[in-house]
Amino acid sequence: MLTHEDVLTTLNSALGAGAEFAEVFAEDVQRTGVSLDDGRIESISSSRDRGVGIRVIDSDAIGFAHSSDLSGPGLVSTATSAADAAKASGANQKQRSSKDLSLTEVDVKVAPVEIRPEEIGKQQKVELLQAAEQAARSIDPSITQVSAGYNDRRRNVLIANSDGVYARDDQTKTMFSISCVATGDTGLQTGRETVGISGGFELFDRVNVEELAQQAAHRALTKLEARPAPSGSLPVVIGPGSGGVLFHEACGHGLEADLVRKGASAFAGRIGEQVASPLVTLIDDGTMSGEWGQFGVDDEGNLPARNVLIENGILVDYMWDAIRARKEGRPSSGNGRRQSYRHLPMVRMTNTYLAAGDSSPADIISSVDHGVYVARLGGGQVNTASGDFVFGMVEAYMIEDGKISTPLRDGQLVGNGPKVLQQIEAVGNDFEMGPPGTCGKDGQGVPVGDGVPTLKVAELTIGGTAS
Repeated sequence: MLTHEDVLTTLNSALGAGAEFAEVFAEDVQRTGVSLDDGRIESISSSRDRGVGIRVIDSDAIGFAHSSDLSGPGLVSTATSAADAAKASGANQKQRSSKDLSLTEVDVKVAPVEIRPEEIGKQQKVELLQAAEQAARSIDPSITQVSAGYNDRRRNVLIANSDGVYARDDQTKTMFSISCVATGDTGLQTGRETVGISGGFELFDRVNVEELAQQAAHRALTKLEARPAPSGSLPVVIGPGSGGVLFHEACGHGLEADLVRKGASAFAGRIGEQVASPLVTLIDDGTMSGEWGQFGVDDEGNLPARNVLIENGILVDYMWDAIRARKEGRPSSGNGRRQSYRHLPMVRMTNTYLAAGDSSPADIISSVDHGVYVARLGGGQVNTASGDFVFGMVEAYMIEDGKISTPLRDGQLVGNGPKVLQQIEAVGNDFEMGPPGTCGKDGQGVPVGDGVPTLKVAELTIGGTAS
């Protein structure tokens, strides 16, 4: 992508006006995608995107420029543009020369890839989707629509900066999803399954797409018999896996240092306080092997880490990128991430999860006389400053007399993140990570994972339609 000499020349061009810090982020991304809708292959696409983003910091001013021109003159021009943008009024930084810069390569553990997706023919990827669709339709004639998608991405990055960091990472991610629509007397109901790994085509040695398709079909069919969700405040049991999105959104964003510094977090200034039930230990971990939010190095050249955010209910730390950590005189937590070379890095989650507890899932469910069991949570909205949230329940059931009973139509969970943390009464021993996701923040999307064991919340508001 770029040579060591290219990087040194670019950094020195960025520092030439006397700025205190410069960073080069170069990226080369190759993608393949295949989509199927109702028996027809809708699209087969391949793309490649390469470029460089250069960040310069001069006092409190940040200059940023990006370009797809990776030639020597193009790099110097981009660096100069970033430096010009960063010139702060009255700044008087010492000029640095090439002999001042010494780059030390970071020892990055690149995620292993057993089968390179780019070495698999497109026809084999098409056949995966076709096999999945046939399996879904074979379940029941009520399955009237099926759509499926396959995507892989290989992302090579190089990050270097004037602090001496020099890091490379080779990231491969592979994903498969299928959605089924069942038609019945109650209208249309949907079931969906998505799997993905930080890895290659070996995903399909571990996952049978036909079984996955049948699971999606069964979810849609089950919801045909669903009754309207109740309205009001009830005990809620959240099942393992996909419930992690609740903690990602309602709590995780509020633990990102940029939002904390802006005062846009309900957890600002609360380090050392009891912010959750003693049963709650919340972790963000970019090192989890094979998980969707895993990487070898973050987008500022720092190694990822297992960061404990809340331990036994006590808030112990936030997530940090390099620049905000520098202002606090502490190391980065490896949470500096960006969507692409066109974007500035910011504090982002990786794989965020609630650690397992000691309770059995059966005991948790049997402890509820009348409540709701949420097997799958969907998207939602969160106010990070207050912690108030609304999430969709895409698969839920009534709990009656300690047993899971009638399926419910789609409804909403309404609550407050900090309050929910305090109201967790039981945490199961059946931890699972949920499906792969993309987290959006300030117009940028990055791959993330989340997970939970079965857990019980004393009370949440259900936004249903039943009277």
